[in-house]
Amino acid sequence: MSDTVRVDTILVDTGALTVTLGDWTVPCTIGRSGACAADAKREGDGCTPKGTWPIRAALFRPGRSSPPPGFALPWRWTGAHDGWSDDAQDPAYNRPVRLPHAFSAETLQREDMLYDVVLVLGHNDAPPVPGAGSAIFFHLWNEAKPAEERTTEGCVAIARADMEALLPMLRPGMALEIG
Repeated sequence: MSDTVRVDTILVDTGALTVTLGDWTVPCTIGRSGACAADAKREGDGCTPKGTWPIRAALFRPGRSSPPPGFALPWRWTGAHDGWSDDAQDPAYNRPVRLPHAFSAETLQREDMLYDVVLVLGHNDAPPVPGAGSAIFFHLWNEAKPAEERTTEGCVAIARADMEALLPMLRPGMALEIG
């Protein structure tokens, strides 16, 4: 057994509501319904699925955020027509889509700041199972709300300053472990 600290996995403690990478730990929030086993996750249940989810890419909203110099993950800017399908009947379920879209989809350019920085997680994406949860992201929380009102629809969220501190530490192959 090694005493070395894992630096390839970001650990989310859903009981303590913390995010940890190495010796760096910050508070977080999770879904309004708490955490659940990944195989119990259902669209719209407000539950954060437990498991280890690869970080696929980052999304940044122009004018509100940007990748740090030397950012190592794949990333792109979001635009006004960027969405993410959350309709289990949609053939593009749990995939990025262009808005307007014939099925229900979240906009990736929200009025609030939640999606100014988004880390796309590999939950239910290889391939997506309709109704098993979509748009499970690691993003910003709403700092204008009191802590008890910052829950998500199933994502993990942290303060902007904490996300800005985390971004330069990210490398390809890293994952978010929700436990």
